[in-house]
Amino acid sequence: MKSFNKLIYPYFVWMMIMIVIPMFMIVMYAMTVKGNSVLTLQFTFDNFTRFFNDTIFPSVLWRSLKMAFVTTAICILVGYPTAYIMAKLKSGSQAIIVLLITLPMWINMLVRTYAWKGILGWFGFSSEIRVYIGMVYNFLPFMILQIYTALSKIDKNLLIAASDLGADNKQTFLRVTLPLSLSGVVSGITLVFLPAVSSFFIPKLLGGGQYVLIGNLIEDYFIKTGDWNFGSAISLIMAIIILISMYITKKLDKEPAEEAD
Repeated sequence: MKSFNKLIYPYFVWMMIMIVIPMFMIVMYAMTVKGNSVLTLQFTFDNFTRFFNDTIFPSVLWRSLKMAFVTTAICILVGYPTAYIMAKLKSGSQAIIVLLITLPMWINMLVRTYAWKGILGWFGFSSEIRVYIGMVYNFLPFMILQIYTALSKIDKNLLIAASDLGADNKQTFLRVTLPLSLSGVVSGITLVFLPAVSSFFIPKLLGGGQYVLIGNLIEDYFIKTGDWNFGSAISLIMAIIILISMYITKKLDKEPAEEAD
């Protein structure tokens, strides 16, 4: 057993290099003054107060959260019926539908977004609508596959038992199928909401620079203006929001399981 414990060392080193050290640098940049040297660090919360005192930055944050919420809601409304129909099909048909859904995901997301930029150029949609279309298109497969997996794992004997006890199709769905598939919905929300709230190249390409989200602000302050301190502060704020979102979704995922027990 001790020999197998050594296998964790490469993963630990990888985690330190790719996660811990970058996060430490973001925190240090976010809480220091621009232009500090290593020997004269001056810690401050000015970068955070600057974000919340300016009316523009909180409005961009709210716009990003709204975009992520609406995108997630649309993915649930479209994804759940699609996954439900898929789960009702024969196994051969299910495999074909899953292949059709995952096939576009084999192509890089940036390439697919560029393709949508050309397609939507023929229509007179507003920048916001174009961004919503790009968001839903790119993240919908994650919602469908998560819900489909949860629905496929439901024991068919439970549905038969509900029917034998006198439940109609509506009652069976509301009392058996829906509660048992909520874990897939919660997983889908995590896979859609978190990348949607921090996405930057979809609004940049499809919004034409006119629909700015929080991810675009972070990109601008790191690449264009070179203000890494303020960009790190925005990144840290987003990291906290994402952690809170993950905690909420984890709690929502536990509650159905506890009720089932």
